[in-house]
Amino acid sequence: MTEKPHLMIVEARFYEDIADELVKGAIAEIEKDGATYQRVSVPGCLEIPAAILYALRSMDFFTARKRFDGYVGLGCVIRGETTHYDIVCNESARGLQDLALRYALAIGNGVLTVENRDQAWARASVAAKNKGGFAARACLDMIELKRQFRLYPR
Repeated sequence: MTEKPHLMIVEARFYEDIADELVKGAIAEIEKDGATYQRVSVPGCLEIPAAILYALRSMDFFTARKRFDGYVGLGCVIRGETTHYDIVCNESARGLQDLALRYALAIGNGVLTVENRDQAWARASVAAKNKGGFAARACLDMIELKRQFRLYPR
């Protein structure tokens, strides 16, 4: 029997109410799958990739620590009056993708990039689009895909 996955949820707390809803959806999906998780909070979306890298590197030094099978990044970026929005959206997504590709990590990207709070809520709400749950499901699916490739080596 395969051990159930252990995930790290990294939640950007800049918009706390939206973050709480994203986390609610992610946790429900993770628990539905029987997986376990640990939550870590960061100030904003730009810090999500760094937190994942810190966790990854800490496992090199603390081998007794339970390893993460996957990572779920959750947060929200709402367009403002400056180009800072574009930087945060692009760099947080690039950081997550770079980590996934460089270290072969299963990462669910649940960073919302929206024009306003109404769009954010429509996507974060567990009763609506549930993007937190979607990001957790994507992570769990990628963990399963990684395991399939481990089962059938060349």
